[in-house]
Amino acid sequence: MAQSKSLRSISDDVFLTGQLLIAMPAMGDERFAQTVIYLCAHTPDGAMGLVLNRPVKKPTFAELLRQLKIDPQPPSRDIRMFAGGPVDDGRGFVLHTADWISEGSLRVDDAVALTASLDVLQAIAQGAGPRACLLALGYAGWGPGQLDREIQDNAWLSVTADEALVFDADHNTKWRRAMAKLHVDPILLSSAAGHA
Repeated sequence: MAQSKSLRSISDDVFLTGQLLIAMPAMGDERFAQTVIYLCAHTPDGAMGLVLNRPVKKPTFAELLRQLKIDPQPPSRDIRMFAGGPVDDGRGFVLHTADWISEGSLRVDDAVALTASLDVLQAIAQGAGPRACLLALGYAGWGPGQLDREIQDNAWLSVTADEALVFDADHNTKWRRAMAKLHVDPILLSSAAGHA
């Protein structure tokens, strides 16, 4: 009985904006198997996040700039691109450090912002823009209460985000490193954890 009360208080009182979601080893949805997702928003109205460890090979950043008719100026920068999730995968979202903000940016917290307008790509193409960033094509989205239910059903763990896990290039180890932040060995996790 106490367990269900604590689960209810988690979903009612705690929102995970700015946290990382880590897919449990028994994740039933293959699109999210072993993913790490940065939660850009989590409110009573739903949640939105970006998958951080599913790189895309095509288009390249240079090809994307050409498609958008953005001409890189030296010293141009290249940024990593990811499949951010199954929703609206034709749309790009730049997740970046909050040292650069534009009018269209959403400040997630003190350290991270999200921009979906072309001005951030133009700044990056000119060698400026945020210190660290990635571009996600599409996003992961949940309706009201949906993510909370999935967490209660042991589909996800959450952990505090850090800049290395969010922005570094070592995407092959990101899921294990996120689990390690919780001092969890994925091999020892049971899909039935938390159900008494």
